[in-house]
Order: sequence, then structure tokens, then C-alpha cells
Amino acid sequence: MGTDDHASVVLFSAVSRTIDHDNNTTVESRTTPQKTAETAKQTRRISVIIPARNEERTIPPVLRRVFDELVWEVIVVDGGSSDDTRQVATDLGATVLVSEPGRGRQLHTGAAAATGDVLLFLHADTMLPKGFQEHVIAALSDPRVAAGAFKLHIDDDRRSFRFIERLVQLRSRYRQMPYGDQAIFMRAETYRRAGGFPDWPLMEDYDLIRRLRRLGRIRIVPVAVQTSARRWQELGIFRATLTNQLCLAAFRLGVSPKRLASWRDGYRESNDKPADPANRDQNGSI
Repeated sequence: MGTDDHASVVLFSAVSRTIDHDNNTTVESRTTPQKTAETAKQTRRISVIIPARNEERTIPPVLRRVFDELVWEVIVVDGGSSDDTRQVATDLGATVLVSEPGRGRQLHTGAAAATGDVLLFLHADTMLPKGFQEHVIAALSDPRVAAGAFKLHIDDDRRSFRFIERLVQLRSRYRQMPYGDQAIFMRAETYRRAGGFPDWPLMEDYDLIRRLRRLGRIRIVPVAVQTSARRWQELGIFRATLTNQLCLAAFRLGVSPKRLASWRDGYRESNDKPADPANRDQNGSI
């Protein structure tokens, strides 16, 4: 990351203040054997981090569900909304930060400001299940587990989406590869050891999970988050799936995420129902 990325972040609360942080700093620590009871003690304060951009209509029920449980804090990182996302999130009780747009950058900004023992990264169009906190704490009480995620339910009744959900479940459980729309969570210390989210416009979740797998198991909890079907509805199921798979294949061949994002957005613009340009970075992960 270049020096121009050492940007200040504006915190919207009762009194505004500025937080300066260095996104290029990685905190290293050694893993030592821990008893399950000791590990559980470190997984009680959950920070929920939500990247958002122009989500004033989508984010209220997401935040209300989170606040149904006694989480430690909720941080919404706004990537330059032109609507009332910041005000809506503030009114509902979230701490709101502002960063440059780009989901990887927004997620890392939120993680840098979080004070909880556990970080849960949630997309602004994804609803956590009731009782999610218990599942997170139970999963991370096992010291062999580096991170976890939820099963996926897509908010659309068509049978084709049930097929997609089954494929996601197979990929997550047997390849240990959940994606960002499954609400990935981990201990804050593990996030720092893994190096955190890269400052990429996409593939940031894929990259982080690959590094987390080297540190331990990825636990898929037995309940599902519910995510919006909007990215499939905008492009169509076949086109959206094909776009995702082509981006993934190109990334594995060495194409940079920034170039992939440019290609992906150009493809969306050529479609009959392009994604809202303001929401491109938030329309789901590859």
C-alpha cells in the first residue's frame, strides 16, 4: 500500500474525532497451546464490522438484527455514500467510520478500529441468524479453529438458488473456503497474525481465507445467514455465476484484483440491467 493510503478516518458519534492508522502494519504474534476454557474467555466481546455504500434502505434490518444481541460493538465503514447511510447507521446505534471506497479497504479500516476480541465481518445486505453470537463463541472455543463462517441462504424462492446454496455448502465444508457473504469471523489476534484484508476491490475474502487456512481449521456453523439475491437478479443467475468463476480463474492465473474489478464492472455496464455504480464494491463477493 502506498503512502497515500495512510488516510485519516472520520468517526461519526456524539463527538466527531479522527483516527489515523497505518494499513500496512501487521501485528505478529506466536501461537501457543491454549486450553479451551482460556480460549472461550477471549471470545466474548464481538465486534461486528459492516462495509457499506449507499445502503440506506438495506442496512436498517441488518443492524436491528445485530443489535438484538449484546455484541460488544457494531462498526459501519462507509465508502463514500451519496445517500443517508451514515445517518441511518448512526441513528440505529452503530459507530460509523468513513474511508475510501473498496470493500477490502473498508473491512480493514473497521478491523483497525475494533476493540473486541472477535471480529465478525458482515455484508450490508446479509442478515445474521437469531442466536448468532452463541454459534460464534462455540466455534471459536476450539483453539484449533482459526476462523468460521455461516451456511448461506439466498433470499429468493427459485429452486436454482437452492442448488447454488448446496454448492456453497460443499465448497465451504470440504474445501474450507467460505466467502464474505457468509459472515466470516475470527479472533482479533488471528486476524492480525493472518495479515488482515488486503486493500483490494474484490477477492479480498478469498485471499484472507487462504491465509487463515494455514493457521487452523475453518468452522462452518450449522445455521445460515440470509443474503440478498440482488447481484444474481441484476445480471441473471448464469451470467453472475460465470462472471464470478472467470474472475476466480483469472485471479489464480495472476491477474490483479484491480484489473479484475475493472473488467467485471465493464461487463456489468454492457448488460441490460447493470449494477448501480455506487454499489459495485458492495454487490457480493466472488
